[in-house]
Amino acid sequence: MTQLENFAAGHWINGNGEGQVLLDAVTGEPITSASTKGLDFKAMIDYAHQVGNPNLRRLTFHERGRMLRAVALHLRKHLDKFYALSFKTGATKADSWVDIEGGIGNLFSNASLRRKFSDEPFAIDGEAINLSKHNTFMGHHILVPKAGVAIHINAFNFPVWGMLEKVAVNWLAGMPAIVKPATVTSYLTEAVVREIIASGILPDGALQLICGNVGDLLDHVTSQDVITFTGSKSTALKLKKHERILEESVPFNMEADSLNCIVLGNDVTPADAEWEIFIKEIRKEMTTKAGQKCTAIRRIFVPENKIDDVWKSLKQSLSKTTIGNPINEKVRMGSLVSMTQREEVKQQVQKLIASSQLIYGSLDSVELIDADAGLGAFISPLLLLNEKPFASKEVHEVEAFGPVSTIMPYKNMDEAIALSKLGKGSLCSSIVTADDKIAKQYVLGAGTHHGRILILNKDCAKESTGHGSPLPMLIHGGPGRAGGGEEMGGIRGIKHYMQRVAIQGSPTSVTHITNIFQQYANGIETPVHPFKKYFEELNIGDQIISQKRKITSEDIDKFAELSGDHFYAHIINTDFNGTMFEQQVAHGYLLMSIAAGLFVDSYEKNPVLLNYGIDELRFTKPVYPGADMYVRFTCKEKLPNDKRIISNPEDFKRGDDIDKGIVKWLVEMMDGNDEQVGIATILTMVAKKL
Repeated sequence: MTQLENFAAGHWINGNGEGQVLLDAVTGEPITSASTKGLDFKAMIDYAHQVGNPNLRRLTFHERGRMLRAVALHLRKHLDKFYALSFKTGATKADSWVDIEGGIGNLFSNASLRRKFSDEPFAIDGEAINLSKHNTFMGHHILVPKAGVAIHINAFNFPVWGMLEKVAVNWLAGMPAIVKPATVTSYLTEAVVREIIASGILPDGALQLICGNVGDLLDHVTSQDVITFTGSKSTALKLKKHERILEESVPFNMEADSLNCIVLGNDVTPADAEWEIFIKEIRKEMTTKAGQKCTAIRRIFVPENKIDDVWKSLKQSLSKTTIGNPINEKVRMGSLVSMTQREEVKQQVQKLIASSQLIYGSLDSVELIDADAGLGAFISPLLLLNEKPFASKEVHEVEAFGPVSTIMPYKNMDEAIALSKLGKGSLCSSIVTADDKIAKQYVLGAGTHHGRILILNKDCAKESTGHGSPLPMLIHGGPGRAGGGEEMGGIRGIKHYMQRVAIQGSPTSVTHITNIFQQYANGIETPVHPFKKYFEELNIGDQIISQKRKITSEDIDKFAELSGDHFYAHIINTDFNGTMFEQQVAHGYLLMSIAAGLFVDSYEKNPVLLNYGIDELRFTKPVYPGADMYVRFTCKEKLPNDKRIISNPEDFKRGDDIDKGIVKWLVEMMDGNDEQVGIATILTMVAKKL
């Protein structure tokens, strides 16, 4: 029997020893074994620090983002191989899709985030802060990649998603990763890592893999490292209390299994569309991955006058779930990941039965398709009923990590909120209601104890990703029992792997450091109008100061007629007593239009392809007829603009073949007294020369 290999310090290494035998969850047949005996864990961390971290942190956000996209595209070429292995974990095709293609989707999603950052190895955080009266001293915040490694310990049944949803974020932030998946399904993770390494896309040291025990790995972490853990609360607490982690103040993000809940609003009746939505959502959450999800619904709260109708509908729905070999297309629920897991689920259910009754399913038998219950880790969905949820602690403390949920009654929404909180913190909760007042009451009342809340009704059900689907652009985590951590969340997640630094200095110095022009910094006088420069030729700070133009009452009247904006302040014969203005005032958009006329150069074609937006437009001082106006126009920031990947020639659009970049320009509108009357950032597409 072959043995899984660990990828450490740039090499594939067998563990020295027999290791743990990994079995096919469906047939019980041995697949491979896993061992980390003999691995030098200190060398792995040193390699990440000394090789992987410098290699990643020298790349810009845009380079890292393109790297993520390339990895995702490469992995998509090997889906058949990954699906074949995933079936051995007991996952159905649908389960595997969530794990495999959902994980790859995380790479694509995070790759697209590169556009939210400058083309630099670091990130700007927040707005600039003026710290002086005469505009010579300012402050700003930047984020730099931590100088360590992200260590991801995943003790759960998502061997692909569990890795990719985490490494996508730390790679984009500029940190390498050491991944330790759940050993029992690590053969699938190893297959994905092999393809990633074989692609040659990642720089050396960006990824290492441990298939098995972590040994003394945590004895060598430093304050620059970040540890994430997903799994049981008890294991998480043991790791979090590690002496080295406490001594070094190592950031530790914990995502623990939680007693997530769903609430049926008291407005919903069996005749409503929301009723069927509620039933389907519970069935899906109980049977997807055979309930082996940290986000699965464990507690079901229902108005007490509808409890009988709900459990009857649920029993009928669950009875349609076909269980067995996931390769069989008729099967809708596969097995648990191992016989050990099945025994643990049964033990936890026995604890729940102390105060609840089993109303659907069996602990001892299950009807299967194309499988043997004696060989595979199969179990039927198990639905319990607890009629006194406030008097029963087990249902709010014990989690059976499988297809197990408990129905409980509530009298009013205050009770539903209180019951949801008895779980002491969860990753997610859902409320099914057609009444947005009820939804608001629940969100504001229960929000303290849940990391995410889904409001589900007929308006969003068709496109909803569902109760248990964490999304890359939203935070994933929860308070209390759920661990108190946050992952993913778009830009928010990236910041976990970066150090925030406050910088102070002159606007010119901060401009030089950030490579983004700061207001009041010294501009660069350029004899060539910036609009005549190609993308590569432009320098941050390239600046022109326009000629002056006098604003007249006739300008204001004409703009009012052209635009249809006849706001009273723009009409010359308005009585201005009691208003904020002394006399007829120019439209703000007139000033912006005149500004464009002052900074746009000539009728001739030039490298500027188009203007596609205005950011942060503000009008800071009223402009009256007779006032002069001029513009200070400065190159503020340059961003890459990748060519579209076009697989179908019919999708080609004019301009797709032009190499170009995005340029942001600071537009300062000034009056004859050199006082600012308006400010904006305009965005243009500028052609590249080469």
